Amino acid sequence: MVNQIDNKKLISIEEALECGNEEAEENYRRYMNPQFAMILKTLGFNKNFVKAKDMIVWDKEGNEYLDFLGGYGSLNVGHNNEFIIDSLNKINHMPNILQLAMNPLTSVLAKNLATITPGDLKYTFFCNSGAEAVEGALKIAKIATKKSRVIYCKGAFHGKSMGALSVTGRDKYKQYFEPMVPLATEVPYGDLSALKLILEEYNDVAAFIVEPIQGEGGIILPPVDYLRKAKKLCSQYGVLLIADEIQTGLGRTGHWFACDAEDVVPDIMCIAKSLSGGIIPIGAYITKEEIWKSAYGSLERCLLHTSTFGGNTWAAAAGISTIQFIEENNLQNEALEKGNYVLSKLVQLREQYPILKDVRGRGLMIGLEFSTIKFPLINNLMNKNMQELIAEYTGAIVANELMNHYNIITAYTLNNPNVIRIEPPLTVTYEQLDRFINALEDILIRNKSMGSITLNAAKNIIKSVVSGGK
Repeated sequence: MVNQIDNKKLISIEEALECGNEEAEENYRRYMNPQFAMILKTLGFNKNFVKAKDMIVWDKEGNEYLDFLGGYGSLNVGHNNEFIIDSLNKINHMPNILQLAMNPLTSVLAKNLATITPGDLKYTFFCNSGAEAVEGALKIAKIATKKSRVIYCKGAFHGKSMGALSVTGRDKYKQYFEPMVPLATEVPYGDLSALKLILEEYNDVAAFIVEPIQGEGGIILPPVDYLRKAKKLCSQYGVLLIADEIQTGLGRTGHWFACDAEDVVPDIMCIAKSLSGGIIPIGAYITKEEIWKSAYGSLERCLLHTSTFGGNTWAAAAGISTIQFIEENNLQNEALEKGNYVLSKLVQLREQYPILKDVRGRGLMIGLEFSTIKFPLINNLMNKNMQELIAEYTGAIVANELMNHYNIITAYTLNNPNVIRIEPPLTVTYEQLDRFINALEDILIRNKSMGSITLNAAKNIIKSVVSGGK
């Protein structure tokens, strides 16, 4: 049989680096995800970025952009942090993956996590992503408690792998993959009475998994003391509390972890995103000693859950240096102070412009919710699907304006596309924060009803649909 690549030309890294916008778009369309490529193009997010440093990224034409998206909370220490890269250069001679060995870097990262996480959290399992961390957390909760039911919150987002998806609170992502992992029960976020009713009704609950602040749900903050009281309820009924700190952790909300704001010590905590400074995939969960020993504390069970790349040398080195950089530069306190500054400015804009429906957040994890656009003239020009796209993606339309007219990168939240997330690196300057505020205000001044922005978005959608995304 003839090798399939004999008559085809493989592309080298040097050639890939010279890939232009049109070629990259064509590769996305032909070999990856044609519909996503169409969405990116329609919303004006089909840029080709070639360089990044801290808060700034550059496109192929040399234009500078401020990154207020920050890799969905993965870039707490900025793009291509030199301190982390220098650390990686110190270990580039070491073996990266040796399963039958004790990697000193991995063990040090585990010790450092036990140092910075709340209370008596101690034992860490390393993996490669937030979804994997959630999967591991669900499994250890079930084996440790010998129970199977997991309670989760409406609007939650914990990932799209099967177990994580089963405790994600949006049917849009679940409907095509039924049946979900069984015995997953939903409660309203922030509702302690609903949580208590479920705990009273079922005696098979292993865990309650919750985000201290809902990220993809639209940057939703729970009532004051919600986490602390939820933890007390869980303890009362013998249920483990899993805190998903994948997006809120490592200084993002003004504390090492959002749980710290209420002095809550969860039984299990999930960490990922910025743990490696956004340079190398890494995820982890950390738990208490008695939970770990109950689950995996025997020779028979210690290897029931493993990960090939989990805790590899490069990821561990990046994790150690990221934690060190955050600590030495006091970035958690920086996030709190800068967050308070920009939130006060945004609240002023909300009071002046009704289209800006709500402003909420903590530290540098901020959500801007816009009112749903209603523009009958445009609706008459579009079919129902196109109308729904415009109505649901108000946030994306504003993000498009920020990107293409002000060179500021933002994005909408997955579970509420009318919300723009503001999650810049914690190293953002006050001057850069002011630039964002001024750009947003300029958009609101020029488009009080959002009509002209919507008309341009509708034109782009119609053009994209007619061309089939090409």
